[in-house]
Amino acid sequence: MSAYVIIEVEVTDPVGYEEYKKLATPTVAQYGGKYLVRGGAIEVLEGDWQPKRLVVLEFENVERAKAWLNSDEYRPARELRHRYARSNTVVVEGVK
Repeated sequence: MSAYVIIEVEVTDPVGYEEYKKLATPTVAQYGGKYLVRGGAIEVLEGDWQPKRLVVLEFENVERAKAWLNSDEYRPARELRHRYARSNTVVVEGVK
């Protein structure tokens, strides 16, 4: 079953964050993931959630998504994301 990683990001250093994006992109593909949303325009339709930036990734399953997030390949990029942005990350299964 497909799984989706959703990351809410508030970039604190735009220049540094560009380096993160360069390192992260190939690791997503390496683990069979693909970007569905990457920083497009956001319009809040209900509630008081005000995300600055959203990223949605699709993976084959939850296990593959977690393998990517915790991989040695992604680790350097993840460290940069933590340095240059504040973020919240969840994984959710798709519908059967």
